[in-house]
Amino acid sequence: MAETIEKPTYKPIAFPKDDRPLFKKLAWQNILFLPAVPILALYGLFTTEMKLYTIIFAVVFGVFSGLGITAGYHRLWSHSSYKATLPLEIFLLIAGVTAVQESAILWCRHHRAHHRYTDTRLDPYNALKGFFYTHIGWLIFRKDRLRFSSLGIPDIKIDQFIKWQHENYNFLAIVFSFIVPTAICGYGWGDWRGGFYIASALRLAVIHQLTFCINSITHIFGTATFGDTQTSKDLTLVALLTFGEGYHNFHHEFPNDYGCTSIIYTFDITRLFIEAMAFLGLAYDLKSTPLDQVKKCYDQMKLKQLRKKKDDIEIDPILEKLPIYTPEEFNTQVKEYNKKWIIINDVICDVSSFIDKHPGGRGYIISGIGKDMSNAFNGGVYQHHSAAHNILSELRVGTIRY
Repeated sequence: MAETIEKPTYKPIAFPKDDRPLFKKLAWQNILFLPAVPILALYGLFTTEMKLYTIIFAVVFGVFSGLGITAGYHRLWSHSSYKATLPLEIFLLIAGVTAVQESAILWCRHHRAHHRYTDTRLDPYNALKGFFYTHIGWLIFRKDRLRFSSLGIPDIKIDQFIKWQHENYNFLAIVFSFIVPTAICGYGWGDWRGGFYIASALRLAVIHQLTFCINSITHIFGTATFGDTQTSKDLTLVALLTFGEGYHNFHHEFPNDYGCTSIIYTFDITRLFIEAMAFLGLAYDLKSTPLDQVKKCYDQMKLKQLRKKKDDIEIDPILEKLPIYTPEEFNTQVKEYNKKWIIINDVICDVSSFIDKHPGGRGYIISGIGKDMSNAFNGGVYQHHSAAHNILSELRVGTIRY
């Protein structure tokens, strides 16, 4: 006799309670550092002569920093969407340090938690807590390690270079994010102030804000292109400014893809960078989602949005709220009160405002007043188009009950 298989019972995620006192929850390093960077940048903008070489270098170095996060921390290590050779790995580790967004180990731990617990209390930058929290507020608080105890990042920790970066992160951040760009501008063309305030502080402030926009703006504004079960959105403007990361809805639906889909990846600079590295033999095993799967999700969302749009089209007045007339009452309104009413598909329409607008002339409309013109309207005389049906819906004044 076959054994009875019991149906499993599913329990919601048990969210651990954070009982730490407030002063232990605050990340004082971030509280002091994050405002200091834009303050330095603003001071430098008003007190430092802008030199062309420094501006060009700041932009190039900013791209270098950004790719360290997008191609390195994010797509390479957080999602393992491709593999990198040692030279590229070292390049991206250094680039990531210059963005000063924690070590690769901590960044990946938080980001994997974000994907695993999106829009819940365990999401480090939960969008449901509001714009400020998900933009920068979450960085004010120290992360409770117990809340991430179930998150495994052994693939990250076994990498000796990543471990080395983590253990020496503060020193490396100071050297590569401040000392190196300042020295390059200073020794290169004598612009020490520009090197510090523009190539270091301003560059870093911009990189921070752009990264924060991915957490906040693309979880609030934009289009749910491939799925709407979570708050992630696609926003082309953010994608342009963040090397493709603004296509966030696609990323949440297909997190292991090394880039954005060919359907919408016009501004995915990070994807182009990874493909260039693959062409040079520095990147390999690029993971991408089969196009048929992407198109299926894309078409499903398009259909869902069209259905919602159709449901949202307001027909005024709504049929159920219209008064009901008997044939006798209808005739009375037409003959005694001179109403210009016709009947089409059991709906009474007042055509007085349309008599002079009918493409076929006044005679066609006038000849139908007081009559049921359903057959003529639906093809007995002329098969009316969608535009005519839409116009007719605006003329409804009641329904007929025979």
